[in-house]
Amino acid sequence: MSQSPSLPDRPTLELDQEMSESERLEALREHYLEVAGVHDQLSGQLEAARERQAELRSEVEDLQAENEALKTSSLYLATVEELTDDQVLLKQHGNNQEVLTDVSPRLHDRLEADDRVAINDSFAIQTVLDTETDARAQAMEISEKPDVTYGEIGGLDDQIREVREAVEDPLTDPGKFETVGIEPPTGVLLHGPPGTGKTMLAKAVAQQTDATFIKMAGSELVQKFIGEGARLVRDLFELAAEREPAIIFIDEIDAIAAKRTESKTSGDAEVQRTMMQLLSARDPPAGPVRPAHRGPPAGRDGQRAHPRDPHRPDEPRRRR
Repeated sequence: MSQSPSLPDRPTLELDQEMSESERLEALREHYLEVAGVHDQLSGQLEAARERQAELRSEVEDLQAENEALKTSSLYLATVEELTDDQVLLKQHGNNQEVLTDVSPRLHDRLEADDRVAINDSFAIQTVLDTETDARAQAMEISEKPDVTYGEIGGLDDQIREVREAVEDPLTDPGKFETVGIEPPTGVLLHGPPGTGKTMLAKAVAQQTDATFIKMAGSELVQKFIGEGARLVRDLFELAAEREPAIIFIDEIDAIAAKRTESKTSGDAEVQRTMMQLLSARDPPAGPVRPAHRGPPAGRDGQRAHPRDPHRPDEPRRRR
């Protein structure tokens, strides 16, 4: 704890009866100067004390606010599933518990389906939260314009041509497909050994088309709770729609694209639901968003996805 500054000595004036008038005036003048100096010193100390008082008052207010926050019950996250005339169906995050709760008319007018809200222990809505973006950014790698070009990829001339026809042409020259009367593919499946240029090929297409490149690991789509993986897939395509034109690159998609089984475990069922949500979001496409998946061909009959195998190029083609 800082100590208070010491006070200056109080000036005193002693006049001798035998002093002349000029000596008295000179003594008074010196005394006045001493008093003025002490006054200035005390004024500086007073100003410093006031500044310190303001700092302490602000610190006390912050501590009081923090104390009140600690006394307040924590809020929980929930998603608006459905709205009625005066009630809202909520699904709490984490345990997926669904609750029908009343809501004030002021908040009801601001709410829409899929909005995120904060609720208390009584499931009463306290506030409407902004659109969730931070959680998505943690799992996705976004590049406004990759710096990879086709010239940096060696030995994949056929694959580059096929991917450009399937992904780049629908973004740069959509009229070509309208003239022919066919619909462009909604995605490309790149599969092959590691190090054969799958990621570089997707980045080169994004660079050529000035599209936003969104990369995500397929394992990130495997979530613990039911519905979380499918919701993340929806967020993925919503993010791509916000930054269109965009190319979605899902690495190691075999994490959720395993062979369908008759397993009844909740984990396998959740993985299959996530994959079905991905296929539904990809077909039909929502705007100029081209998913480029990596892994073994995973699709179903009737879906327009072209598998491409960037095989390991031979040594002469690599040197070229």
